[in-house]
Amino acid sequence: MATFPKDQFDNLPEDLGRRGAHRAPKKKGGGWIGLLASIVAIAVLTTGGLYGLSLVNESIEFTIPGFASGEDETPVAPSVSATPEVPAILDPAQIDKKRKITITILNGTAVSGLDKTASKLLKKTKWPVTSTAPANASDIEKTFVYYSDPANEDVARGLVIALGIGEIRESNTFLGAPITIVVGQDYADLQ
Repeated sequence: MATFPKDQFDNLPEDLGRRGAHRAPKKKGGGWIGLLASIVAIAVLTTGGLYGLSLVNESIEFTIPGFASGEDETPVAPSVSATPEVPAILDPAQIDKKRKITITILNGTAVSGLDKTASKLLKKTKWPVTSTAPANASDIEKTFVYYSDPANEDVARGLVIALGIGEIRESNTFLGAPITIVVGQDYADLQ
């Protein structure tokens, strides 16, 4: 067996209380501080992560337990901001000529001449009805006023009031006129 030469560090006094290169003996309970620091770090990171996700994704609700008011909170339904309704044009003379509004009326029922009846009613009050025709279906139940340009919604609303029945719909299905009225069985029932 090899022997190594002895030096000044091999003969240390016993009462020094150190071993090796400045190592002191472990203190009792020293591991609890590390464990506590780990638990606090995990809690802070988890809370911060959930809060960050709640900012990115609004469908995630973030609440910290213990910080509630103590009362049972009833959930509040999200408020739906209604789009302001466009006012209807009731007098066709108010329509700007530059808009070039023309109205086509289609009969969507089996009642013959219903498109012409609606046309006569609207022409009496000077609505710009340009053509009437049977629709490609004769079993339409409800009357609709279709408009292709959102700027013409006011005219469509006025036509519903003038007819006394119907609903408005924005659609690019009818390209022949800015406004197309498809009269349904509900209009026939009024006659």
